[in-house]
Amino acid sequence: MSSDQVFAELARGVVDLHTAADLRERLKSGKPMRIKAGFDPTRPDLHLGHTVLMQKMRQFQELGHEVVFLVGDFTAMIGDPTGKNESRPRLSREDVRAAAETYTEQAFKILDKQRTIVRYNAEWLDALSPSDVIELCAKHTVARMLERDDFAKRHRENRAIHLHEFLYPLMQAYDSVALECDVELGGTDQLFNLMVGRDLMPKYGKRPQIVITTPILEGTDARLVDGKIVGAKMSKSANNTIGINEPPFETLQKLLLIDDAVIWRYLELLSARPIAEISEQKREVESGSQAVTAVKEAFALEIVERFHGKEAAEQALLRRREVAQGGLPTEIEEFALQADGGVIPLSKALSVAGLVKSSSEGLRLIQQGGVQLDGERVEKENAQQKLEAGKRYLVRVGSKNRRFAYLKVT
Repeated sequence: MSSDQVFAELARGVVDLHTAADLRERLKSGKPMRIKAGFDPTRPDLHLGHTVLMQKMRQFQELGHEVVFLVGDFTAMIGDPTGKNESRPRLSREDVRAAAETYTEQAFKILDKQRTIVRYNAEWLDALSPSDVIELCAKHTVARMLERDDFAKRHRENRAIHLHEFLYPLMQAYDSVALECDVELGGTDQLFNLMVGRDLMPKYGKRPQIVITTPILEGTDARLVDGKIVGAKMSKSANNTIGINEPPFETLQKLLLIDDAVIWRYLELLSARPIAEISEQKREVESGSQAVTAVKEAFALEIVERFHGKEAAEQALLRRREVAQGGLPTEIEEFALQADGGVIPLSKALSVAGLVKSSSEGLRLIQQGGVQLDGERVEKENAQQKLEAGKRYLVRVGSKNRRFAYLKVT
């Protein structure tokens, strides 16, 4: 591809680009760029909202550029004040490290592991001396900080703004100095922080980074009101997420329950299909020549397959159709089971819940293929399977006279 074609590809779906001229110039040079995107591990799981940005990272990788997946293990302890009317609760280093353990594993479901550099910003931020921090603070002003909407609002309303919150955008900006980034990616809510990095780099003798923002994905509870999508962004705190590690059936169910008018937003931001094809589907739905349920099913299959594989996606859809056709009773009894050592054998769980007369009968039934767990038959070789504490399972026992139950293991 020519540099102009590459530029058009990279600019697809982008909200902010500072600046287009800078990006065109660096692309024309033919030299691979270093692309950075930071993720603060305040929660242990990545969700579909994160993947909007990560898909853009993967795009840069496929075009031959170097991508740095930056884990903000230091900045997460400060707490990003973006969009907050109050100070965030402080996190301990232990909390952050525990959450960070799952981040990279999940990230590689989207990014090319062989072409991804993983860094942790505590590497250089922990090493800053008090005089280094003072020097960093001297390169920015309070007036600039108060240009930020959330700080300005809190200042007008006489709400507290703690000094450590001013340090967050400075520390994030210093990441770009330390890594000598060509491009920093972030969601639209991160524009202020990213621009601080662009402003700071020349003050340390570095070429200013290009800033690119991608859209923020609304949560599963979003609705279309007066022609506009209304709803909080996808986040764990809002309890409106679809985690990329969630079981296939749960992921599929959540996607199919997205509001019919909002599903097009999900398609535009998450689907690998061309925009022209999505637009055509929308016209067909509006004209009545195609059902929106068919569009949603195809999209849900695409997403589940992306993170769990084709077979898991197809099984999830089959189970969904079985449920829709009355495959599950309207009321399913739930049993709480105590696990010794964190696990309980499935055969014993069936017995404790009263679904079979004994553990041995449960084991025999499993070996005969008469037990399903979360919609999938338990194969003979997995007859000794154990259920883990902290999880909830849907079991089906028998075929003709089948019984269903939820088993919640504690």
